[in-house]
Amino acid sequence: MEHSSFDLDTTGQLCIAALYAGITLIVRAASKEPYFVSRILDGGALGVIVPHIKTVQDARDVVAAAKFQPVGHRSSTNGLPHFQFQSVTAKVANPIVNTNTLVNPMIETLEALGIGARRRDCRCQYDDPRLLAAYERVIAACKKHGVWLGCKGLHARLDLVEKFCSLGVDWVMAATDGPLLLSGATKRAGEMASLSARSRATNGLTNGLGNTTAPSALAEKLNGVKVAVVEQLS
Repeated sequence: MEHSSFDLDTTGQLCIAALYAGITLIVRAASKEPYFVSRILDGGALGVIVPHIKTVQDARDVVAAAKFQPVGHRSSTNGLPHFQFQSVTAKVANPIVNTNTLVNPMIETLEALGIGARRRDCRCQYDDPRLLAAYERVIAACKKHGVWLGCKGLHARLDLVEKFCSLGVDWVMAATDGPLLLSGATKRAGEMASLSARSRATNGLTNGLGNTTAPSALAEKLNGVKVAVVEQLS
């Protein structure tokens, strides 16, 4: 939620779908306020990542909002998605939910460091010498103090990722969900465009058993699908 326009309703729908698909969904909250933390979990999430933790009390407040009594102060409710909306007594449900709920307060520590290239003042010009200079300075400092350094935000520039790794970067954020989804959709759109072009050239489709003559109406539909997909991705 923190880096998207998703509201609690949309997040809840995704959590419910994930539960029925057997997927453990962990939500990154938009705020450390108990209002967000508890309702995200009530909506079906099995864990919550909470940013902007500044003090020990902040971390305690997050745990209190995420856990039922006696661990926390989250209000008991009936018909949770986790139990397929069935009525389960708090005495039975609360210990189960507490045990299976991940609470991850994001605390800035010195164990590791990640450089987000998109957040540097280089206006996303990855070949800007200031970016290389920044990496070199931070790599040297991390090596001096035994801190692991990560490279983030350079998914489209594997040449730079390789370069920074050779300089001493310890770990790499390989990708995020949005670019991965778009990459897959773009690849499939290209495959469909190629299929459509071959179909028009041969007036037939390959169905695994050989070429058959496709009605012109079907060929037109395929062409329309290809155009629609490409326009959506443009």
